[in-house]
Amino acid sequence: MASHRRPKQPSRTRVTVLTTAAAAAVALSANAANAAPSEKLSKDEVKAKVDKLYEQAEQATEKYNGAKEKQQKLQKEISTIQDNVARGQEELNKLRDGLGSLATAQYRSGGIDASVQLFLSSDPDDYLDKASTLDQLSSQQVDALKKIQDKQRELAQERAEATEKLKDLSATRTELGKKKKEVQSKLGEAQRLLNTLTAKEKQQLAEQDQKRAQESQKRAQESQERANRSTGGGSERPDLGESVPASNRAQAAFAAAQTRLGSPYVYGATGPSSFDCSGLTSWAYAQADVSIPRTSEAQSQIGTRITSVSDLKVGDLVFFFNDLHHVGLYAGNGQVLHAPRTGTVVRYESMSTIGGPFMWGVRV
Repeated sequence: MASHRRPKQPSRTRVTVLTTAAAAAVALSANAANAAPSEKLSKDEVKAKVDKLYEQAEQATEKYNGAKEKQQKLQKEISTIQDNVARGQEELNKLRDGLGSLATAQYRSGGIDASVQLFLSSDPDDYLDKASTLDQLSSQQVDALKKIQDKQRELAQERAEATEKLKDLSATRTELGKKKKEVQSKLGEAQRLLNTLTAKEKQQLAEQDQKRAQESQKRAQESQERANRSTGGGSERPDLGESVPASNRAQAAFAAAQTRLGSPYVYGATGPSSFDCSGLTSWAYAQADVSIPRTSEAQSQIGTRITSVSDLKVGDLVFFFNDLHHVGLYAGNGQVLHAPRTGTVVRYESMSTIGGPFMWGVRV
């Protein structure tokens, strides 16, 4: 007679594991199905994200520029202090040699007195206070010892200052490295997004960008032509508005920037073949023999502030975004000549398409 055994039931643990795995698989499938349509962003969505990443990269670039400028300044200061310390040490050695010669002369004339023995056998930092009470110390010795003590104090202070600046330099280099990585990260992310577009979509974006730049250049040129006519000595009344340069220096700076049209944007670059935004403005004014700060934020704090667009003149610096991380040169007729961002070149652009609010202008 055959035995009828009850089939073995799966354990509760096994049922739970299988159920969980099945549920997870269903959830993953559902998520994949839901995510699939949104994986491919539209051309406009990609552009919006890329523009935002470029803005963040430019913010980091200006911080990078500030850290780099501080590093260079600290390196110069440290070098100066170290040179001063070296020269001071030479002077101190000469003073000590002079006192040693005095002691030798005393010995030859009858022995070294107690005061000189005390100096030669102990640290002279606290010697002057002790030596001043010794009647046998000559005025020449007092002067020599005082000079030595003063020089030692001066050297100690300079060495302490150099030590602090070296610490600051180390921290600045660390900050510089962080900002460089941040810029590269944002640019890399933007490039990955652009790589999701088709060749046709990329071409369409490039054509749109080029069209805006050409329109801006045309409006800026019209403004300059009006300025030339109004200042050409004819009977036409001079136009004292925005198309007139702020000064001869501003005109020279603007003219220099115009010669860089088409130069590529490169973060941290200050010319003459590539620029970032503040690199272009600082380079342009340097060609007019005017030294202005390196970063956009620092540039915004110089000269005469102008809050109304209608009061701007050609060559004025113009600043955008709440944190002032972008700067250009006013070109008249609501246009700006600037180095926009990675992937672009020095060009004219309408102030209304910069991507951030106009904050104020500066007349250098």
